[in-house]
Formats: sequence, C-alpha cells, structure tokens
Amino acid sequence: MLKKRIASVLVVKDGIVVQSIGFRRYLPVGKPHIAVEFLNQWGIDEIILLDISASRKGREPDFALIRSLAPHCRVPLTVGGGIASLSHIHELMHCGADKVAFNQAALHNPNLLSEAALVFGDQCIVASIDARWVGSCYRVYDYLKGHTLELSPSDLAIRLQANGAGEILLNSVDRDGMKTGFDLDLINQTAVAVTVPLIVCGGAGVPAHFLDALEKTSASAIAAGNFFHFFEHSVTITKAIANQYHPIRHETHARYHAVDLDSMGRLLKKSDASLELLLYQKIEAEVI
Repeated sequence: MLKKRIASVLVVKDGIVVQSIGFRRYLPVGKPHIAVEFLNQWGIDEIILLDISASRKGREPDFALIRSLAPHCRVPLTVGGGIASLSHIHELMHCGADKVAFNQAALHNPNLLSEAALVFGDQCIVASIDARWVGSCYRVYDYLKGHTLELSPSDLAIRLQANGAGEILLNSVDRDGMKTGFDLDLINQTAVAVTVPLIVCGGAGVPAHFLDALEKTSASAIAAGNFFHFFEHSVTITKAIANQYHPIRHETHARYHAVDLDSMGRLLKKSDASLELLLYQKIEAEVI
C-alpha cells in the first residue's frame, strides 16, 4: 500500500507567500523561494503553489517565478493560478512544474481538463475544489465570485474525475486559517465519491490534526498552508509524531526520538542534567 503524503500549499498573492484566513484575509509571510528552500530541507513530500491573484486579475501564470523556483525544488511541484489554455500548461511544464492545478477551469471550463489530460496525461492534472458548509450541507464555493454554488463537493469531484482529473485538491473554506483541525466529514463525503487520490487542506493547527486526518479518512495526502510557516522543522516534527501511529514517508535524518514536545509540536527544554550529558563526555584517566 502506498504511504500517505504530507504536502505544503503555498498561497501566493502578488508574488508573495501569504497566510490565508477564510479566503478573505491575507497576511504576508515572505518570498516563495525561501519557503521552497525550507520545505525542501525539512522533508515535505510535495509543494502546491497556488497563485490566487492570477485569475482574479485576468493574467497568465507567472512563468518567470516558476522557472526560478523549480530548479531548487526537490519534490513534485504543482502549480495553479491563471491557467486558461494548453499553451499555458505546456509552458509551465517547460518551466519545471510537475503537475498543474485547476480551480476556475474546473468550475467553468471542464473541456480544458479533458484536453489537458489527453495531451499531458491525467497524472499531472489536479482539480481544486473549495467547499463550505451552508445550512445543512456542503456546497462548492467560487472564490472568484465570492459565493457558493448549488453543487456539492462530492458531485463536482465525480464530474472532474470523469473529465480527466488525476487528483482532487479539496479545500475547506470554513476551516481555512482557523487552526481547529481538518473537516473530517467533508473529506469522507468526498473521498467515497471518487477513486482518484484526494489531497485535503484547511484547518491544520497542531501536528495531532494531521494524525486525525491520516487515521480517520482515506485521503491520499494531507496538506497545510499556514501551519508550516511559523516554526522551525514543522514538517519534520509533524512527520515524527504522525509516523509513531501511521506509516508515512519520513526521509530526513531528524527523527526526534526521545524528545519532549508541547501540544503545538515545539521542542521543550531538556533538564540541565540531560544537557550536561550532551555537552560533555567523561574520559577516565588511563592506567598504565
């Protein structure tokens, strides 16, 4: 059985990685190049870069950005935002993208997905679904128009799979930036509707949230945006905690065995006696 993946979503607005809160507020984090560098070093399995200003401003993907990022990315790189034609996909692949993600095209131009799957293969086509709870059910959310549609995420996922999507990226709008955990009901309702891999995002606040999603859903990859930006080795620590209970990829040398962590996954200070043993090695006097 394939091991599940831990992925990072880089939300890029006007060339800057941002922290997204409810798809409404965006707080600056830093340069995409720096984010890609530390995610590589800390053992992320996949990076998903979503340029949220491209479609909103009616411009094409930022090819120069991807061209400069891709050589430094040692994991699969998925790129979304502003993709409106096969030529855009072709150029992104030449820039170094491994997969492309569709959001607006998934809603309004499904023929593009089908054509892209035929030309490039469905293994590199990711369809992105934004969903929120409305009244008594989940509905698809159109971030560009700012309103929900009379369409359930599971029904859209079925349609997108039929149109050639090789993976589905499911985002919870309600949990975005809330740090309250993944929406397990939303994930499970969507997962049972499709057979292609499901990547889920929205709500990660502590490493235990990843473990919940790994153990209680059939999602193929658990992703986070904001969570991985704000403390060092967040990817490695998350994997170390999750790997104690669920088999996932863990390819870095840092394992964090026999260490104490707080509920946020931050390292706690060891006792002075333990630190002394780490700093000094006692060598007995040689007897001749």
